[in-house]
Amino acid sequence: MDLQLDGKTALVLGASKGLGKAIADSLAGEGVDVITVARSPGAGDASRHIAADLDDPAAPDQIIAAVRATGCPIDIIVLNSGGPPVGSAAGTAPAAYAAVFDRMFNAQLSLTQAFLPAMRERGFGRIIAVASTSVVAPVPGLVLSNTVRAALASWCKTLASEVAGDGVTVNLLLPGQIATDRLASLHAGRAQASGLAPEDVLASARAAVPAGRFGRPEEFGDIAAFLASPRAAYVTGCAIKVDGGMTAAL
Repeated sequence: MDLQLDGKTALVLGASKGLGKAIADSLAGEGVDVITVARSPGAGDASRHIAADLDDPAAPDQIIAAVRATGCPIDIIVLNSGGPPVGSAAGTAPAAYAAVFDRMFNAQLSLTQAFLPAMRERGFGRIIAVASTSVVAPVPGLVLSNTVRAALASWCKTLASEVAGDGVTVNLLLPGQIATDRLASLHAGRAQASGLAPEDVLASARAAVPAGRFGRPEEFGDIAAFLASPRAAYVTGCAIKVDGGMTAAL
């Protein structure tokens, strides 16, 4: 299937590794001009990478200025960032939420609002937010992630109805157990906390997935590429689980 993405330009956050990199790679494979953002230096065309840390309050303005300096209109925005630390609802101090919301909500909202008016004017735009299955089934021990991603999901759903008539779609991707460094780190932490052998923790995690395995990053990236395409013009306001059937909620 031709996704009809040749000539489009995407801005992909958190693109140096993991799910962000997988999405950037899939989009590039479909002919998209990809501008990547990450704290670390980018691979490939340095003119198409912006080194920025979303923990820095100045980062959104820095990214916006750098993108506009390229002269490329943004057709696709992929909202993505690294996950926050583990923590319980009972034991996580209120101050911990502020920094997480600045990086994973406020910064992403600012970037979207900067490029959204031009998308609406051109009659084409794709906003894809990488969230988590915790949006529909909160994950124990990840209260910061559960909370901020739920807020982002509600904002995206609200925005989707506001801009659908202008040819702009807004969707969330909810990854389950995808084989990334983040997943490996979470499993290692659980092994250490429980005293179980790491291989036993991994075996238990795989057994909980009906597909019987962890997802591959490229599988996730390819779904994002479809949502970014004109082929997905009638898909908006959706939270799409990519979890091998693991989440019990509909």
